[in-house]
Amino acid sequence: MEKRLIGTTAVLASVAALAACAPEVPETVSAARPPNIILIFADDLGYGDLSGFGHPTIHTPRLDRMAHEGAKLTAFYTAAPVCTPSRAALMTGRWPVRVGLPGNLGPDSEGGLSLEERTLADALRAEGYRTAAFGKWHLGSTPGFFPTERGFDRYVGLPYSNDMMPPWVDTARPLHLYRDTTPTEEQPVDQTTLTRRYTEEAVRFIQESGDEPFFIYLPHSMPHLPVYASEAFQGRSRGGRYGDVIEELDWSVGRLLDVVAEQGLDEDTLVIFTSDNGPWRNMPPRMYETVPVERWHAGTTGPLRGAKGTTHEGGARVPAVVRWPGRVPAEQVIGEIATTMDLHATILELAGADPPEVGLDGEDLWAVLTAGAPSPHRYFPYFWIRQLEAVRDATWKLRIAPPADDWISQELRTGDEPVELELFNLRDDPYEQFDVAAEHPEVVDRLRVQMVAIADDIGATLAFTP
Repeated sequence: MEKRLIGTTAVLASVAALAACAPEVPETVSAARPPNIILIFADDLGYGDLSGFGHPTIHTPRLDRMAHEGAKLTAFYTAAPVCTPSRAALMTGRWPVRVGLPGNLGPDSEGGLSLEERTLADALRAEGYRTAAFGKWHLGSTPGFFPTERGFDRYVGLPYSNDMMPPWVDTARPLHLYRDTTPTEEQPVDQTTLTRRYTEEAVRFIQESGDEPFFIYLPHSMPHLPVYASEAFQGRSRGGRYGDVIEELDWSVGRLLDVVAEQGLDEDTLVIFTSDNGPWRNMPPRMYETVPVERWHAGTTGPLRGAKGTTHEGGARVPAVVRWPGRVPAEQVIGEIATTMDLHATILELAGADPPEVGLDGEDLWAVLTAGAPSPHRYFPYFWIRQLEAVRDATWKLRIAPPADDWISQELRTGDEPVELELFNLRDDPYEQFDVAAEHPEVVDRLRVQMVAIADDIGATLAFTP
């Protein structure tokens, strides 16, 4: 596997030493039975939106239980703070800038994820997996780019974000629910039932799989604005309309876990829950000036600074929960740096699939999840579209970019904003409240050099002159 500049392989001796004090787990996954994989990808769900990650009024007991039965990752990052590039990275294991999708696709965009890129579904189907996607795709909505043309056997969902229609987006293309490559006749789409319908499709797919290994990619449309919950969940949460939506997602996770257990597949199934980026609380006026959207319908980053579209922690740092009974030890809280691209690499390894010829930017997380190993990444970079705006290591984060407000939409950027340089000690100040650049010029210099090297490697731009 080709290794990229920004990732380093964990030292085997260190892993062995750490494993000695970690819970006992089988060293390898049985080659006779590759794991089933359920990958759940919420849309715009923030770091602080789950009760297990600190929300005071929204209750997510099934996700909390899932974390208790497996691992909760508290330094987990998406590859981009917006929808399309985040999904491109998950499906390819490579940085969005590298694969040519650094920004969002719209309903009238031509093309999508390059046909030269191998998707995770392509790789798993080649290994004998049944593959399905149920939910928001957002990697191409023209012929040749739908999920069933990119490695999935079955698809039901929206081709892009649920707000990409009037009055929120200027387009003449109706928002359709698709089955495979064909739009259904449902108009308008009943968004109140999307979470339930995606869940039912996934349940049916599990029940039909028999002894064949399966891969279910479940990229929920919620809680992207405008938010909707089914009638059974409306008004149920103490967290308001947004809480209703999150609690229905929690129900969905529980329903899938119950069906996996009913089918006798608990110990054969890896289940992952995470989000594509932080919450859209910095939504533009085009959203909250229309019914039924209110400014408080977006989620929360908890104590983290920033929001969707920003390179502060709240933009790319999201909740992540991993469960596989008998393989991933229970009751873990893992604070090592990990990314959605690492999920891609880890799943390939578990399934016995080779990496693509172009290599991966993600790294195998198995030792991190099971043996207490350190992160395989020495550095993690933060991108806004093509621009590399920040980089972190295990302790420090350097950000050299225009200011990014928690409540002002990135769509309102003029391009004339001044560039700021800030350094944060994420060990002592994960909330990015205290700029300590003046006190640590040597750290600034070291991380600035890394930003230049990473930008050169990936083909990104910088807000400063090297």
